[in-house]
Amino acid sequence: MHRLILAVAAFGLIMLTSAGPASARGLGGAAEVVAARANARAGGPTNARDAELLERWGCLSGTRSAFCQAQSHRRYKRRRRRRR
Repeated sequence: MHRLILAVAAFGLIMLTSAGPASARGLGGAAEVVAARANARAGGPTNARDAELLERWGCLSGTRSAFCQAQSHRRYKRRRRRRR
């Protein structure tokens, strides 16, 4: 009985230690967006990937870089509704 408990505990510890990095890999995209937004606050996107992420997910409000201001004007432009 003690061997079974020890085996289950060892298996559980192995599963816990291996699950950490696997679940953290899913947040890599979020970290990329945060880094792109930080680069935008520092003056603008530094590469094409940052520009792509900022076009897709947007800049933080109050970011004063020219790229983000151009994006904000393009994003919220309303279209006129046509009357029939």
